[in-house]
This record gives sequence, structure tokens and C-alpha cells, in this order.
Amino acid sequence: MASPRVRKIADRIKVIVAEMLERRIKDPRLGFVTVTDVRLTGDTQQATIFYTVFGEEEELAGTAAALESAKGLIRSEVGKQLGMRHVPSLEFIHDALPETARQLDEVLARAKEQDAQVAATAAGATYAAGEDPYKKPREILDDEAGAEERDGE
Repeated sequence: MASPRVRKIADRIKVIVAEMLERRIKDPRLGFVTVTDVRLTGDTQQATIFYTVFGEEEELAGTAAALESAKGLIRSEVGKQLGMRHVPSLEFIHDALPETARQLDEVLARAKEQDAQVAATAAGATYAAGEDPYKKPREILDDEAGAEERDGE
């Protein structure tokens, strides 16, 4: 969606579909649906509507069937409210983003636990060769420095 016009139309479609699902569609199979995003092709011929459903797999399957059966009614309402010459065809796709985000959060929590375990193990550890195992340059005492200056003259 390169054009701002296309983005505005997509945003408007999102609002129209959400209002339709809340107020006008009375299908008992329709669960607690949230329209998360609408993507519209550049020529405004195809609108992909992403949604999430609160509940288990049964509610998801029922909601998908309800959306598919109400697609024509929703499309005609979108056409009426947008006043466009060609109304985009609608495609409903379940948005897997919340589940993916939940899985990522779980992985990050496990990684944080493992980091804490490593930090706890390292807290009591000591170096194998003492506190400072690295060789340092020899420090020159004042007496030696004076002797080197006299030798150089």
C-alpha cells in the first residue's frame, strides 16, 4: 500500500467491518471477534481482513464459517459506505500474530531464566590463575629511571 489514499480506504474498511460484526451480523457462530488489520491491494480490488477470535479452536472454526457466510452482506455495506465504483472483494484470514507473540514471550522468559542461572553460577566463581592472570609491563622505580638516564647521556 504505497498510496495514502489506499491506506485511508483500508482504515475505513476496517472500521466498517468492525461495526458490521458488532451491530448487524447476528450469526450465533460468530465469536468474540477483533479486526486487527486490513490490507488492500494497490488497485483496491482485493481487501484482506485479518481478525482474531477469543476462545478455543471450536469458536475459531465457527467464526470463520460465519464470516464466510456474511461476506456478501459485509461487502455490500462496504460498497455503500465507501461510495466506490468498484468494491474490493473481501478475504478473511485468521491473524496468528497474537499466538506467535505469546510463543516469543515464552521463549524470551526461558532465556531470561537461563541467563539468571548462568549469572548465579558465575557469582561464586574465581579465576583459575588468580584475580588478575594477565602479565603487566614492569614498573620502573625512580632509582632505576635515574640510572637509565645517566647511561643514555
